[in-house]
Amino acid sequence: MYSKDQASQLKQAFWTAFGQYMGPVLSAEGLRTNWINYKTGVKHIFFRMQADNKTASIAIEIAHPDPELQQLYFEQFETFKTMLHSALSEEWQWNLHTADDYGKSISRIYTEISPVSIFQQQDWPILISFFKPRIIALDEFWSDVKVAFEV
Repeated sequence: MYSKDQASQLKQAFWTAFGQYMGPVLSAEGLRTNWINYKTGVKHIFFRMQADNKTASIAIEIAHPDPELQQLYFEQFETFKTMLHSALSEEWQWNLHTADDYGKSISRIYTEISPVSIFQQQDWPILISFFKPRIIALDEFWSDVKVAFEV
């Protein structure tokens, strides 16, 4: 078991290493990108990568505070479901109106792997191999459909 400080340092070390690894990779539009804190450019839509001591996940999160608008965004993504799964070369899970770690209502389109631990450096190559192709594929997908989500 790690202290809170040690856990925080290990997480930071992983995300720093991942950021350095992804640094040379340009976005689908040929731009430098902060892959860890990916900016979708659309309010309330986020691409999230998370890892803990058991699992890792990558997700599209829709966090609009209005449940009806959140559902509208979710349904809009559903119209692009085939295109998304094609870009990712896999199918993801779709959850309308679930709760995040803080109890806030969100909708998620995601995939995850387990067992992996961000606290075990021997798992880092597995985590990087999991995150890298999926965040790149999400970026490519987003560059094609983002305009449909802009108000």
